[in-house]
Amino acid sequence: MSVGRYFGFWLTLALVLAAGLMPFLTGSGTMREQMSTLLMWVTLASSLNILLGYTGYVNFGHIVFFGLGGYGGFYLLSRHGWPLYAAAAAGGIFSVTLAGILGACILRLRGACFALATIGINEAARAFVSNFAPFGGSTGLYVNFSVYRQYGGASRALWIVYASLLAVALATVAVSFLVKRSRFGLGLMAIREDEDAALVMGVRAPRMKTIAYMLSAFFPGVVGVLYFFKNGNVEPGDAFRLNMSIETMVMVMLGGQGTLMGPVAGAVAYERLRSYLITSPLFKNLHLAVAGLSLLLIVLFIPAGVLGWLRGRFPRLRRVLE
Repeated sequence: MSVGRYFGFWLTLALVLAAGLMPFLTGSGTMREQMSTLLMWVTLASSLNILLGYTGYVNFGHIVFFGLGGYGGFYLLSRHGWPLYAAAAAGGIFSVTLAGILGACILRLRGACFALATIGINEAARAFVSNFAPFGGSTGLYVNFSVYRQYGGASRALWIVYASLLAVALATVAVSFLVKRSRFGLGLMAIREDEDAALVMGVRAPRMKTIAYMLSAFFPGVVGVLYFFKNGNVEPGDAFRLNMSIETMVMVMLGGQGTLMGPVAGAVAYERLRSYLITSPLFKNLHLAVAGLSLLLIVLFIPAGVLGWLRGRFPRLRRVLE
């Protein structure tokens, strides 16, 4: 793959890799935890962009795949002794399977009806898990501390999880790029611009939307398992936070929906703002209000996001800002 022709892709990948390697170079546990959170957001935003950015479907239930995939993988890990990587892969596959089933039903809807349906799925998933005995009901699941010995102790396990998060974030960016540059991606963008016209032109919209929905579900499921393994437990309240879906959407739209670098830049910018707000005595209870206000301002003034605006204002930057 030519570096010059795909400069924007390589630049995005290099920036994520360079930032992700910093904790390894410094050995700082604090930086590792900060970057773990950031890489999780990069993965969630880039995966959501496959459906929201390329296909134009607003999904308020993206966090369902993080929660249910995380629950599924964590259950195999904590109750059946599966290795971390196998459990993480199973979490991703579980999310993809769920997305395939849900997508066949709700992707018949469009616009506000689809968005409302995804909110309902999030609440239904939370209620189901809260009453599902194998998943621990309302108290959730936890992992026995002795499990961490398999990975050289709790401290080393945290570094293993971090390295895995970095690899997943890079893979998500790469898959997002491959989708965007593929014939499949062109079909998704045709659906985004005018679904009826795309159908007339021969685009198999129902099938392509379902595949996009399934692709966007895989990486949150993997990250969910890694995140809950790092925490040592999983509970319904942590797994299905609607505000995480909204914040992920803000990141995509802030950076630029439908671009490769936009969700990454949006995740970095919003996470920095979020970190400041939740540690500020004055604004610590207002960060969700800021997320809502940000979404409103973006929709009103820069609907294409910061990168979209830059690409439109300065055409020469389009090769760099993929």
